Amino acid sequence: MCVSDLAGSMEWYEVFFGRKADEIIGEEHLWRVGENAYVVIDAREVRARRVGGSMITFGVSGTEFDEIMARIARHGLPHGPTETYSNGVRHVEVLDPDGNSLSLAAVP
Repeated sequence: MCVSDLAGSMEWYEVFFGRKADEIIGEEHLWRVGENAYVVIDAREVRARRVGGSMITFGVSGTEFDEIMARIARHGLPHGPTETYSNGVRHVEVLDPDGNSLSLAAVP
C-alpha cells in the first residue's frame, strides 16, 4: 500500500489490524495477514505516483468481521455501508487516509 504519510498511516493500520506492524524492513512496515501474505505500507518518494490506488479484500469470519468493525468504530475510522449479499456474505469497504481500499468480506 503506497501511502503519503508514514506516521499517520502506521497509526491507521495499527487500528485496522489491531496491532503494530509485525515486521519493519527498511522503510516498509509489514502486517502478516496469512501464512505467506503481508500488507506492506510504504511512503518512499519512489511510490508517490501510486498512492491511493490499491485495493484488497480480506475474507474473514463473521466474528472477525464484527470485531474489526467494532474496533474501527471505537477509533472513528470511516467506512462505507455494510452490505449483505443474497448468498449471506457481509461486505464493507474501508478507505485508508490516502483512499486505498481495504474491504472485509464475511462468509456466513
